[in-house]
Amino acid sequence: MPLSPPVEREKLHTRAIVLDGYRRSDGLYDIEARLTDTKTYEFENDDRGRIEPGEALHGMFMRLTVDESMVIQSCEAATDFSPYAICPQAAPNFARLAGLRIQGGFLKAANERVGGPVGCTHLRELLQQMATVVIQTINPARARRQMLAERAAGKTDGPPIDVRITAGHGGAGRILNSCLAYGTDSPVVARRWPELYTGPKADAAAS
Repeated sequence: MPLSPPVEREKLHTRAIVLDGYRRSDGLYDIEARLTDTKTYEFENDDRGRIEPGEALHGMFMRLTVDESMVIQSCEAATDFSPYAICPQAAPNFARLAGLRIQGGFLKAANERVGGPVGCTHLRELLQQMATVVIQTINPARARRQMLAERAAGKTDGPPIDVRITAGHGGAGRILNSCLAYGTDSPVVARRWPELYTGPKADAAAS
């Protein structure tokens, strides 16, 4: 369903963020992100001169290479467009993220390594979304691989893929009440984990 019709307005700014998850031939995973900021009008910049409409003000790239346990093996960042000539010098510092695990407290740990004047605000902003994509890439891939291996061995009575993915997230206890769908009074919880359901009994029976 689209948003309600807006009032008359003028578009000024666009931020585009694209994230992709890849499984590599060596068994590791690459998560790549790119961020682009553009304006609809021209303006002068001290370091770059005139920036034209649609020309990138910010253009950043980052790649996290992680293993199956979600430990960062390497991080590569690049800044192709920035408002200041000095900005690209921060990108190599993101290699310091190697060794961190994508888990609770990751952003705090990352900020200890690339926060403040050694880092870049816009590259740091990508990390939260990249961490989510790490999880969304690896857990379903692992679950799918397990299912295919079981089927190849003739086992067809294993749990469905959504149950396996939930287990990869740490089980129902880790995701309960994290959003509307996983609220303990939600029909989703009534269907998947009836023992944890706290909503009306009629809803649970209907599910």
